[in-house]
Amino acid sequence: MNGAEILLRTAAEAGVEVCFANAGTTELPIVIALDSVQGIKAVLGVFEGVCTGAADGYGRMAGKPAMALLHLGPGFANGIANLHNARRAGTPLLNVIGEHATWHRAADAPLTMDIEALTGAVSGWQRTNASAGHISGDVADAIAGALAGQVASLIVPHDHQLRECPGAEIIGARFSFAPIDGREMERAAQALSSGKKAALMLGRRALRKRGLEAAARIKAATGCNIVTETFPGYMERGAGLPRVSRLPYFPEDAIAMLSGYETVVIAGAHDPVTFFGYEGIDSFIISRNQEKIQIGTGGQDMVAVLENLAGSLRAPKGTAMDDHIFAPLNRPGIPAGELTGEKVSLVLAALQPEGAIIVDEGLTTGFPYYQIAAGTPPHTLLTITGGSIGYGMPCAVGAALACPERPVINFQADGSALYTVQSLWTEAREGLNVKTLLCSNRSYHILEMELERAGITSPGPNIRSLVGLDGPAIDWVKVAAGFGVPGASVRTAEEFAGALGRTLEEPGPFLIEMIL
Repeated sequence: MNGAEILLRTAAEAGVEVCFANAGTTELPIVIALDSVQGIKAVLGVFEGVCTGAADGYGRMAGKPAMALLHLGPGFANGIANLHNARRAGTPLLNVIGEHATWHRAADAPLTMDIEALTGAVSGWQRTNASAGHISGDVADAIAGALAGQVASLIVPHDHQLRECPGAEIIGARFSFAPIDGREMERAAQALSSGKKAALMLGRRALRKRGLEAAARIKAATGCNIVTETFPGYMERGAGLPRVSRLPYFPEDAIAMLSGYETVVIAGAHDPVTFFGYEGIDSFIISRNQEKIQIGTGGQDMVAVLENLAGSLRAPKGTAMDDHIFAPLNRPGIPAGELTGEKVSLVLAALQPEGAIIVDEGLTTGFPYYQIAAGTPPHTLLTITGGSIGYGMPCAVGAALACPERPVINFQADGSALYTVQSLWTEAREGLNVKTLLCSNRSYHILEMELERAGITSPGPNIRSLVGLDGPAIDWVKVAAGFGVPGASVRTAEEFAGALGRTLEEPGPFLIEMIL
C-alpha cells in the first residue's frame, strides 16, 4: 500500500463513508486510491465552499465526520467560511489537504501557501504529516479529534501519499468523552433548585432528543425555562418535544429576554454575546449581576451531563406530556395573498412532512418561522451557527447524503445563496431530495435593517448599490435549470403552497423562487 491507500483505509475503518472533494494535482494519489479502497463514496463539489459546507451538514446529521479533500492553501481558503460555521456548531469534520512534495516546498511554486496558518483559524485539531509511515496514526488521531466535536485538519505532502509502505499497520481511531465533574453537577443542581427564576440554556449535543428529554425532566423538577442560542447548529423540534425558547437576534431583545432570570445554567451553548459590538450595549447578554454556571465544558458528553444533572435533582423519568413543557401538535392554516416572510413561514410549517430536515438560511425572511413551527410534526432544524453566509445550500447537500430517507428543505435567502450556488449542481448530479425555497427579496435585507439601526433612513446611491440585488434581478428558476435542477416561481401564498405540496410528493431536487 502507498500512503494514499493507507489514509483511506484508516478513514474507512474508522467509519468515514463520504469524501466531499475538489481535488488537484497534490491530491491525485488519494483520488486514485478512492477506486481501490472500498467503503468511501466520492462526491464532487465544484467549489470548495460546497465541499466544506456539505461536510458540515453531513457531520451535523450523522454525528460522525465526512472527509473534505481540498487542494493546497488556496483550496482550503475557498472553503474556510463554512469551516467557520462547522467550528461554531461543534461539527465532527475531517479535512485532508494535499501539500506540495516536501522536496518542492523550497521552490516557492505559485500555489505555495502557509497552510498551517490557515487551518489554525478554524481547526480544533491540526497536524502536518511527517512521513508516510505516520499517515495511519495521523488519520486516526484526526478522526478522534473530529469526534470530539471539532474541525480536524490533516495536511499530507504529495510525496508521502505516493510512498509505498509494505506491511503498514492500519491504526484504529480511539475516542472517549471525559468523565463528568460531580462538583459541577452539584453546583448546577443547587442553583436550579434554589427557588430563583432560572433558565437552562442548551446548545450542541444537548439539543438532540435524549438531551431534550433530560432537559424536560430538569424543567419538571425545578420549573426552569429551556432556552437556546440564536443559531443552534442542530436541534430536534416539533410536537411531543420540549418547548425551547430561542434567543432573539437583536441585542436589546436578547438582553430583555434573559434579564428576567436570576440564574442561567449553560449546557453546550456558547456564553451568549451580541452578534456585533453596538455602542452603549454590553457585549455579554448575561449581566454581571446574574448567576451564570457553565457545565460540561471539559470534553464531557453533554447528553450524559444533562441526564446526570436530572438524576442529581431526582427528576423522575417519563415526564408527563404537560403542554407547559412539551409542544402540542399545532399546524397553522395556509394563508392567502401576496407573499411575506410570515406567510412563507406559515405555508412551510403547514406542509413540512414529519421527519423533515429544515436547513434554515432564510435570515430576515425566516425570522417568524421558529415560533410558527413549534408544534409541527417532529423534525430537525439546522441553522447558520457561525453567521458566515453561504452555508445553507451545501449544508442541505450534506444532510441529504447523511439521511437519504428523509426530505431536506433548504429555507434559503437569495443573497446568501449566491455564495455557494454551485451546490445545485451537486444536488442534480447526486439526485438528492433537497427542496430549495429561495427567498427572492432581491436585497441584502439584513444590511438594510442594520443601516436603519445606525440611523441611515435615506441611503444614498452608493449605499443602495451595495445592498440591492436588483438591476438586473436574478432569475433563480433559470439559474437552477442551468445547474440541472427544475424550478418554479411563485408570488402568492396559494401558488407557493401548491408548488411546495407538489414537489414534496416527488423525489429529487427542486427550487421554488418566492418573489417577496
